[in-house]
Amino acid sequence: MKQGQVILPGSTIGILGGGQLGRMMTLAGRQMGYRFVTLDPVEDGPCGQVADEQIVANYDDFQAGEKLAELSDVITYEFENVNASVADMLFNKSYVPQGSQLLYTTQHRLREKIAIEAANVPVAPYKEIKTEEELSEAVECFGVPCVLKTAVGGYDGKGQWVIRSKTEISEAFNTLSKAKTNLVLEKFIHFEKELSVVAARNIEGHVSTFPVSENVHVDNILHTSIVPARINENIQERARQLATNIAESLNVVGLIAVEMFYTKDGELYVNELAPRPHNSGHYTMDACYTSQFEQHIRAVCNLPLQSTELICPVVMVNILGEHVDPLLKWMKQNNQSSNKDLILKVHLYGKKEAKVKRKMGHINVLTSDINQALEWIDKTGIWEKKYLSKKEGVLL
Repeated sequence: MKQGQVILPGSTIGILGGGQLGRMMTLAGRQMGYRFVTLDPVEDGPCGQVADEQIVANYDDFQAGEKLAELSDVITYEFENVNASVADMLFNKSYVPQGSQLLYTTQHRLREKIAIEAANVPVAPYKEIKTEEELSEAVECFGVPCVLKTAVGGYDGKGQWVIRSKTEISEAFNTLSKAKTNLVLEKFIHFEKELSVVAARNIEGHVSTFPVSENVHVDNILHTSIVPARINENIQERARQLATNIAESLNVVGLIAVEMFYTKDGELYVNELAPRPHNSGHYTMDACYTSQFEQHIRAVCNLPLQSTELICPVVMVNILGEHVDPLLKWMKQNNQSSNKDLILKVHLYGKKEAKVKRKMGHINVLTSDINQALEWIDKTGIWEKKYLSKKEGVLL
């Protein structure tokens, strides 16, 4: 396959990974006429249930990777913690327009921060930590609270320690050092809102950004995404421009989600990148002319990017394992909101076991009034009321 060639419908797209992002990518792509094969160690996982074929194997299985390459006209990935060596092999033996460099960068917090700064985009002050003595010095410099993170492997709050007192320094260092990876200390940012922008860039270099999402996290896991974000137009435009700068600087092909903090003094700091569809972009499935999943398929297949315009305001709310039974009970009894101004779109991921804190699905609440959507989420009893009032949090 030649770099830059258009991959037309009827072709087979290989997905490295088999979770819910791959599932929703596949559903969007099948509607466009593509076929899919997924490589994932979990048999009958979310993506495997809807793909044309599944290769059941670990992500570091070179033989399985070679089979994926043989079956696919183009390969993409649905999460960034893919084995980099396998990604390199696929890049050499198959057509992976996203390449392996973006994976290499975003798999490591320090490399990621350096890349963000190279795009002339601000990040929170940080320092690499190799010893407990260096941590003590850095905490003295930044003050408390501050946040210690592992450079690799952390997500949904894992691999992180909020240091609120100097007495925690030794325990925090010893605990996170067990991960056998670099550590990075970040200055605590007192933010007004957590924001994110999903940007798409195709092989021709065309970039489009989705509307800014205002995100609320609970226990370090995304709870709600509110779109449009409740910030002024100038800040929204700045946020979208930062995401565009990063997509262009990193030569992204496909999607990149840019998470950032908005502070009281009007500053924006980029926190993390995800080179794939993102939880905070799930609202696009029902509230935008083009979903993030269709846009990703278009980008990696080098098709023209479509409109990202918002059709109506929306609140996306995550369904975790502990919410499944209350949700199903509510659906059996009600099956719709009593408020006729709300349209509810339920998306479940086909996971067999509903574990606590495990992402099982989401609901897009389409509305003309964001406050009504938030009130509905509160009153159903599926989610706790405290989730909606959290405005300020920790740098994660």
